[in-house]
Amino acid sequence: MGLEFELKYTATEQAQAQMLSLAENWEPIEMETTYYDTPSGALSGRKYTLRCRLENGVSICTVKTPAANGARGEWETPCEDIQAAIPVLCKLGAPVDLSTLTAGGLTAVCGARFTRQAAVVRQGDSLLEIALDHGVLFSGSLQEPLCEIEVELKSGEPSDALTYANMLALQFSLIPQPHSKFRRALSLYKEANHGTVK
Repeated sequence: MGLEFELKYTATEQAQAQMLSLAENWEPIEMETTYYDTPSGALSGRKYTLRCRLENGVSICTVKTPAANGARGEWETPCEDIQAAIPVLCKLGAPVDLSTLTAGGLTAVCGARFTRQAAVVRQGDSLLEIALDHGVLFSGSLQEPLCEIEVELKSGEPSDALTYANMLALQFSLIPQPHSKFRRALSLYKEANHGTVK
């Protein structure tokens, strides 16, 4: 199983600008994400995240699922059609019920548009990616500003990611963000649709 371990923080634009001094190898990535659910909300009800994201124009389909100790299962494949990506994701190891749950079709419920500045740093024996994300979460005409920091473990020990993220939080007055982009964007969808997925 692919595992993702990351820590997320709300930040200010000023903090993001200051954090550019932490590395020299920043890569700008234009992100445009569409999140999907079934008409009944079966995926979000299981805390699954299903998305199709353009990353500098390249389409990547991804599913994330809950895992132990703050991690998430994550599988992704290059694909421009989310429905066509599902059997591929299942072959890669995503839960087999993903195929059953989505057999009746999918609905685009919300999304995110943002610019990411990403850099890889070393902490102890681990490699970490710092991501500075700035843009908006949206559903229909509703929008919410997005300005956050992610620290993701690329290889090594979760404890190193925690140590580095805690250092950043103290140095730049970051606020822990317990909710994913999808969960926050989905709240906008539910606000517009009176708490239901259609």
